[in-house]
Amino acid sequence: MNIEQLRADTPAVAQLIHFNNAGAALMPAPVIETMTRHIQLEASLGGYEAAGRQSADLENVYGTIGRLINAQPDEIAVIENATRAWDMAFYSLPLQPGDVVLTSTTEYAGNYIPYLQMKQRRGIEIRVIPNDEHGQVSLSALTTMLEDDRVALISLPVIATNGGPVQPIEQIGALARSAGVLFLLDACQGVGQMPIDVQKIGCHMLAATSRKYLRGPRGMGFLYVEKSLCQNLEPAFLDLHAAALQSADTFTIRADARRFENWECNVAAKLGLGAAVEYALAQGIEPMWLRIQQLAGYLRQRLLEIPGVTPQDPGLQKSGIVTFTHQNHSAAQVQQWLAGQEKRINVSTSTFRSTLLDMQHRDLLEVSRASVHAYNTEAEIDTMVAALRGLQGV
Repeated sequence: MNIEQLRADTPAVAQLIHFNNAGAALMPAPVIETMTRHIQLEASLGGYEAAGRQSADLENVYGTIGRLINAQPDEIAVIENATRAWDMAFYSLPLQPGDVVLTSTTEYAGNYIPYLQMKQRRGIEIRVIPNDEHGQVSLSALTTMLEDDRVALISLPVIATNGGPVQPIEQIGALARSAGVLFLLDACQGVGQMPIDVQKIGCHMLAATSRKYLRGPRGMGFLYVEKSLCQNLEPAFLDLHAAALQSADTFTIRADARRFENWECNVAAKLGLGAAVEYALAQGIEPMWLRIQQLAGYLRQRLLEIPGVTPQDPGLQKSGIVTFTHQNHSAAQVQQWLAGQEKRINVSTSTFRSTLLDMQHRDLLEVSRASVHAYNTEAEIDTMVAALRGLQGV
């Protein structure tokens, strides 16, 4: 990859070291320019008029996302964030009392809470797939659990917010298809970081965000719903964009995945998402994934050299999310210390509240999270390691 060009396209790397890409990555110049141009257009023309002028570009966003994940444009909904995208899929499922939802220990609290709500509302049952010896979903255990014909859904993240393994999603998808069970994939930490092909994975639904490894703006995400499933799902919320009023007593829901959208949206952010996907595709997802894995591996190796620091990432295949603990300092103290360096180093803190099951299972309350992207460098990692060594005497 052309790392120099990646960094030239990312102005902020001159002022800071950004290892919080799993939170919100630094936007590249083409994304910033796309959004700025549209905001200026709104200021000069008016919001509706500016959107009208950009109608072709707005329509192209769907095809661009489709190319990213190997889906059709009419299988894509662009929604204000990944949480709402995931919610629109999950709450549209006709789950019945006694239906079983299978998830992983790495499930995000923002998804697990809706499971509990549906347990209270509809009487569904939640079961957690055990891990194998590597800390990822046990495929043999999942196979056994799928023998229960009450299982209606498998729903889990490809990569947890607190790091850990890349789940074997293609094998999970194959098992789900074989059992006739729906598969909802949370790809927030995967899309933009690693190749995601919904045809190879076999998932029926997928939700993702703009702001993480895709390097798009905050407040934007998308939902994929397989065409054959889409028309069988009625969204929990409808408006005049998702449906059409036919008479005082009747309405029809649109046929494509945009039935999960609503009329009002952040047009500049939607265009920014499209620009971010175009930028990622131009760089090449596979080369970026290899680069991210190499950097993350180097960071984990260097962390082992620091007394008192312990990497906390299980799994056969690891991602660019590197988590660790410090025996003498809390994750918040580590984050504050690194942020206060002469060249600011951005990391984040992941607590048990975001991934309760996994953290309890591993007896952790919090971890420091340093998430690398392709535009990061080994020299930046060395700077962070040196800064962590300096924390020893504090």
